[in-house]
This record gives sequence, structure tokens and C-alpha cells, in this order.
Amino acid sequence: MKSLVTLFTCCITAFSFAQINSNDVLFTVDDEPIKAKEFIRVYNKNLDLVKDETQKDIDGYLKLFVNYQLKVKEAKRLGLDKDATYQREFTNYKNQLVKNYLSDSKVTDELVQEAYQRMATDVKASHILIRIDENEKDTLKVYNDLLDLRNRVLNEGYEKVKAEVHNGNTVFAENLGYFSAFKMVYEFENAAFKTKVGEVSMPFRTRFGYHIVSVEDRRPSRGEVTVAHIMVANNATDSLVNPETRINEIYKKLNQGENFESLAKQFSDDKSSAANGGLLNAFSSGQLSSQEFEDAAFALTEPNSVSKPIKTAYGWHIIKLISKKGLPAFEEMKPEIENKVKRDSRSTLINMSMVNNLKKKYKVTENKEVAKYFESILTPDFFKRTWALPANFEKDKQAFKIQDKAFTYDDLGAYLMTQQKMYSGKTTPFSAVVEKELKAFQDSKILKYQEDNLEFENEEFAAILGEYRDGLLLFDLMDKEVWNKAVTDTVGLQQFYDKNKANYTWQDRVDVVIATSAKKSDISKVEDALKNGKSQEDISAMLNTETSQNVIFTKGVMETDNQSLPKDLELKKGVSKVYNYNDAFHVIVVNDIMPKGNKTFEEAKGKVISDYQNSIEEQWLETLNKQYKVKIDDKVLQKVKKQLN
Repeated sequence: MKSLVTLFTCCITAFSFAQINSNDVLFTVDDEPIKAKEFIRVYNKNLDLVKDETQKDIDGYLKLFVNYQLKVKEAKRLGLDKDATYQREFTNYKNQLVKNYLSDSKVTDELVQEAYQRMATDVKASHILIRIDENEKDTLKVYNDLLDLRNRVLNEGYEKVKAEVHNGNTVFAENLGYFSAFKMVYEFENAAFKTKVGEVSMPFRTRFGYHIVSVEDRRPSRGEVTVAHIMVANNATDSLVNPETRINEIYKKLNQGENFESLAKQFSDDKSSAANGGLLNAFSSGQLSSQEFEDAAFALTEPNSVSKPIKTAYGWHIIKLISKKGLPAFEEMKPEIENKVKRDSRSTLINMSMVNNLKKKYKVTENKEVAKYFESILTPDFFKRTWALPANFEKDKQAFKIQDKAFTYDDLGAYLMTQQKMYSGKTTPFSAVVEKELKAFQDSKILKYQEDNLEFENEEFAAILGEYRDGLLLFDLMDKEVWNKAVTDTVGLQQFYDKNKANYTWQDRVDVVIATSAKKSDISKVEDALKNGKSQEDISAMLNTETSQNVIFTKGVMETDNQSLPKDLELKKGVSKVYNYNDAFHVIVVNDIMPKGNKTFEEAKGKVISDYQNSIEEQWLETLNKQYKVKIDDKVLQKVKKQLN
């Protein structure tokens, strides 16, 4: 029994030894501690991104991590974190990141679910709007006027009423066409989706005024489409190519029965898709930056059907339909919808819920007299944008308090001064102004309090923000110490090239003209014509017609392993034999052969700069390792290794 207890105790001790606690320091840089948990988090996060297997070894990755921390230390020594541009960029990123963490998850999830359901449908509607100030509380007359208009629309028809009431100033009657979720302000979208086809909604309010909406039709959304395309770019590099002429040549070949995927591989200028026969990732309506391309893609109805050539801002395209499907699954679309929910007018519902929850989380102490006091000091000058705080203003009184942070009458007064422009020319009751602006000011400060303390309340947020803070510093540091030096040090760059010239070489290259045809009989005619000294223009005129594209020529200087050339190309000048590759027949005119040799400095300059930068960085890291004292705690390192392994 005693030995069993001893064994159990040893196991517990060994297990405890292997566990990292939050205070374990893995190493110090000039006595500045770097916690083990930070190393473990970064190691696990980046493990799949590391391509060099040696760096997946914990000791190898630790060396990278130490070098990273040395660079951060050097950047701070140089004061790069005090630079105004750095601070502005960091603040902008923080403000964006904060939005991902400041929300009410329950309300957000409900709105995301609702939006997804609505995205499956397009609604066709018209509306009548009577403009009214969003702060106006006396709205009974406007509401009743819209009730009368609603009855008229139901009895007389929308178009007749529209023609009589629309003035483009205070009353708007408009046909809106088809729309879905996120196309209108949320209140309007709600009314449209809750009104049945053929019916007219009751009056409802948005920030623009009061509306009624007449729903005319509903249809399923266009869903998602997968297509392949062949593109001829507007800035084609082939000197023989006129984009419109080339796309029509390719279209003729398709109509002659040639394979779409093979033609994409041979001629498409979209290199990211050409190797896959022109295949693009699936997309939905509104996802691409080209409306012309989307409309042509969704217009195709049968799989494998092909569009006529269409022009976009990027060039000319032929599109082949691969498949169509409905709205993607909810889980697939959830992140995208969530971002939209947080950006549009739905966000006010999220903020309202979040503020209510934060008021329960933080202790908020309110002065019950503040509203009455500010109503008493407002004057009609407020609506002329000339109002000022009175001479006897009680600026030091506390308006409200969030935890231990107090906000004074002076803070609220300064805020009200800035809001005058929102009420210019209006006659809103002072009580309504103070009620609205006091709530807005307090809500904004509660949200700001959470934002300011988020780094201390949320460990994940703190980690991501810290990574960006250091990463941005390192970018500026590397630009200063490595990248810019390599570009501007022309003497050192030339010397580096001279010393390492053997690393920069051309493979065998050929200057060629390639003739391509789907039919062996046609390419044989091309071969004979080329051997008889016929020009490319003469051959094109001989074999191609307005309705038939039997041969296409391309030209360029290519390395012999270029995918446009056959693997077994015979390297000799003149007209080659017929080759069959890439699902077509080819004849190559070899104008010149350029054997392996050193690249000139200008030809290799891009690679030389990159290699020179790496050389500078290696030498600089050696200096940093001597400049700063790094001390690794071996006991903690062993615990890290046990936990990671």
C-alpha cells in the first residue's frame, strides 16, 4: 500500500512539473520577462504555417521567437512605438478589432438567423414616405395622413396615388424593385418582409420619416453559381493579340467543338484559373466586383452551357456554367452575415442590449437632477448653433459615474455643444433634446469604458492586439534596418551580386512562335506553309474564316520548361515537327536558342535584392544577440516541451 501511495505521489509530482502556470517565465531579454504561456500560444497558432520542418522543433522555433522579441526590444529602444504614424495605424486597427468583441451574442445570433432566412428571398416593393425629423415626437398628423394614403393605395392602386402625391421634397413615392436583407435600413426591411404580397403595410417609422410599403412580389434568391471562364485581358502582353479579336477567335473554336478547359489552359490570361481549365470559386450575387460577369454567369441555365464573349473592366470573357445551387448553408455564411449585422442599422439593437447588460456588469451611479438642470440652461440659441454654457455653469458637479470613473456636468455640457448642429433650425422640446442626448452620451461612455478595459478583461483580445502591436513595430523596424537599406545601398547590392553571381542563372530559353490547332490536318497545313516561308498573317488568312478559327498563333521568349512548350521540344532553329500536348496540336517556330548562362544584374535584380536583404538581416540579428542579454530558464523550457509533446 505504501509503495502504491508513493507511486501515485510521484505521478502527481511529475504531472504538476509538466504543467505551465501563468507566471512561468521562459526567458528574459535584458531582464524583461517573456512568459511561457505566450510562447506556447504562438507556437500552437503558427505550427501549421511553418513550412521548414526544422522550425517545428521546439528549440528551432524558440530561436525564431527569441529573435522576434529581440527585434521588438530594438524597435522600442529606437522609439518607433512613439512615432505618430505608427500610433495612428495601431489605433485604427484596435478600433476595428474591438468591434469583434463588443457585442451582445444572444441578440446578434437572433439577428444573424433572421437575416439568413431573409437572404433566401427577394422582395419587390414600392413605398410612400413622408419626411419628418427623427427627433419629432408629435407625429399623429403624419401617421393619420399615411393611413389615408394607405387606404387610397388599396382602393385606387399604387401608381395612381404615386403620380398625385410624390413631390421629391416632403413626400416620396418610389418603386424600389427587388431587394433582400441588408439592402434597406432595418426598420424598412422588417416592414417589407412582414407584409404579404398584394398588401400594404401600416405606417412605420425610420430615421427618414414615416412610410407605408406596398409589396408586389417575392422570388427566391439567385443562390450560388460555379463557372469556368476564359479571359483575354485588356493589357495582353502577346503582341499578336487584340483582346476582342482573340476572344472571338477562341469562341469560334468552341463552336467548332473544341474543349473549353483545353482552350482555357492554352489562352486564358487569368493565370490563377487557367491551369484548372478556367474554373473559379463559387460565388453569389453581389460577391464579385463585376456586375456584367455576374449577370452573364447567372443567366446561364444548363450545366456546360457557354456564354457569348462579354466585356468587363478586366477584359473579355467566355463563361461556362459548371453548377448552380441555392443559398449556402447557414454555418458557411454565418461569419459574413455577422459582420453585416454589426455594420448596418441592426447594430443599434445590439448596442442597446449590450449597454443594458454592461449597466448590470459595471456599477453606474446617476445624478437624478442632471436632466432638469440642463433643460433649465438650454435656450432657443441651441437651434441656431449659437448656444453657449452660462457663466455660472456648475461644471464640476458629477453627472454620472461608471465604476470609479466620474463624468461631470462639464463633460456633458461640452458634448451638448457639439450636438447643436444636429438640431439646427429645429424646434424640438428641450426635454426631448436632453433626454436623447444624455442617454446617448452615457451609453457611449459605458461602451467606451468597456473598450478601454477590454485588454484587461479579455485574454484573447489582449493576445491578438499584442501580436499586431509588435508586428506593426517589426514592419517599421525591418523597413528601416533591412528592406530599405538593401534597396538604397546600390554599391553593396552590386558587390553582393558580383560575389554571388553563380546563384543567378537562366535556364535554356527559346524565342518562339507557337501555332495551335485542334485538328492534326490543319496543323499539318500550317507546318507545310511555315516551311515554305509563309507568314503568320498569310496562314491565318488561309485557314481562318469569319465562322471558323482553325489556328491561333502566340509568341514570346520562354524557358524550355514553360507549360506552353512540349516537354520533348527539340532545341534547334526553324520549324519543328507537329507536337500533341495540352489537348491540341502545335508547331513551333524556333527563332533563337539562348543556352544557360548568368543573368545580368538588371535581369536578376529582384532576386538579388531579396537575397541581400536576408544577408543584412542575418548580420543584424547577430548584432542584436550581442547587444541584448537573453537568459532562458531551462526548467521552464523542459515543462514547455513536455506540455507541447
